[in-house]
Amino acid sequence: MKELQLKYGCNPNQFAAKIYMHDNSELPITILNGNVGYINLLDALNGWQLVQELKRATGYPAATSFKHLSPTSAAIATNISTDLKRAYFVDDIIDLDSSPQALAYAKARGADRLCSFGDFIALSDTCDEITAKIIAREVSDGVIAPAYTEEALRILKEKRKGCYNVLQIDKDYIPQELERREVFGITFQQNRNNVQIDKNICKNIVTENKNLPEEAKLDLIIALITLKYTQSNSICYAKNGQAIGVGAGQQSRIHCTRLAGNKADIWHLRQHQKVLNLPFLEHISRPEKDNIVDRYIANESNLLQENYWQKFFLKKPEEFTSIEQKEYLSKIRGVSLGSDAFFPFADNIERAVQSGVSYIAESGGSIRDAEIIAACNRHNVTLIFTNLRLFHH
Repeated sequence: MKELQLKYGCNPNQFAAKIYMHDNSELPITILNGNVGYINLLDALNGWQLVQELKRATGYPAATSFKHLSPTSAAIATNISTDLKRAYFVDDIIDLDSSPQALAYAKARGADRLCSFGDFIALSDTCDEITAKIIAREVSDGVIAPAYTEEALRILKEKRKGCYNVLQIDKDYIPQELERREVFGITFQQNRNNVQIDKNICKNIVTENKNLPEEAKLDLIIALITLKYTQSNSICYAKNGQAIGVGAGQQSRIHCTRLAGNKADIWHLRQHQKVLNLPFLEHISRPEKDNIVDRYIANESNLLQENYWQKFFLKKPEEFTSIEQKEYLSKIRGVSLGSDAFFPFADNIERAVQSGVSYIAESGGSIRDAEIIAACNRHNVTLIFTNLRLFHH
């Protein structure tokens, strides 16, 4: 197939939408099911590049959940705790650990369930039956993978009344070195961002604290590769083999750091026993639970009011006070943080450590690098200068 006609572009009023190869060669993707859209394909192709790089850099199967050209999270197939399985609503899948690809997607979807609603999924390896079962019960627009088992394809084709988007990509496809785009009738051209991110990027430690465990290196790699496909400015917090807070597309870096840090805080708070043990009524759907958990953690005043909580819970939950939350978060350590460019001010470091950050990787090159290093030394944070900017637009 050399050309694929689409329903419309970014919006319904943008017609004449299609994809094709600039050199008139065959498209490297096959539509196995559904009627894929313009934004779906942008998410799919960016997501595929991300998981390919994660797999190459770490050796683990990888997955990402994409929304509007930025990942909500990305993860590799390392183990997750029982509490995290409960927080991700996958504790009922008894054979989850037997499928590395399913494990990676459960983490990528679960890290930020609110933002993953209606995601486009990218998988580094074959989509198997267990992975398909997880996808089948979530609100999602589609999936891209290099292959599907027969049973996985059967499950996915039944999703959304048979309209679910299932894409297969040629895993051996290598795009041309030059990439182009048009804006306002003007063609832009540049080399693809082929920079390789691996453990070698963690060598230039510039702080007094030189401690950098292997698991932190892995998390920093995940954070930086995630940022490579996140709309700038961007910040990524990572822990346990997954991105736990992504701040994308902000004009101010401190706002990215705060946004991503707030998401990372929520990721930790969702593992608190008060949240894990919320007594939901049986009929409450998974998306409704996501919204209610978010409201509960946010301490929305009306959620636990009389004659209102009965809509969601078997019994009235205890309040999860801001004091309790602050105390719980104050004990968090070992979080990794990546930035797609240098920190212009030390306020980013002050905010990051509030979310348990112990390891940071950023490009360096600011006129205030000395202030950034001093702030990290003050908080005993390990700081790496990568000498690599990762802007993505």
